[in-house]
Amino acid sequence: MTEILREIGMIARALDSISNIEFKELDLTKGQYLYLVRICENPGIIQEQLLELIKVDRSTATRAIQKLELNGFIEKEPDTENKKIKRLFPSEKGKEAYPFIKRENEHSNHVALEGFTETEAEMAASLLRRIRKNIERDWEAVKKGQKRHY
Repeated sequence: MTEILREIGMIARALDSISNIEFKELDLTKGQYLYLVRICENPGIIQEQLLELIKVDRSTATRAIQKLELNGFIEKEPDTENKKIKRLFPSEKGKEAYPFIKRENEHSNHVALEGFTETEAEMAASLLRRIRKNIERDWEAVKKGQKRHY
């Protein structure tokens, strides 16, 4: 069996490392850019929805969101219906950082797909989506306390 997850992991760690280095000039630290991008793309998102998008646990998301708010990248606003719910919005500083982060992502996509035909790139994206959906089933189950059977 091909070690596909090992390859995916190496790619993810390399890209994360590059991003963390390049985004230091924006005062974004370890992985915060992921949260900021999703908040910019989904203004008013709540934390539960955000952690589902990024696939992280609540405590990891809480720390990242607190740091983003403390550093002025995002703002929390109470929901109009339920004051207990806080909606997340990019601040002006967050909105200014977003295009740079987006350009980095587009560049990384371009580099990753160098030498691929359009058909190959579409096939790779389709196969990776299928892999993600397969893994999401286990992720959801384990999050709810279920054990996987090896």
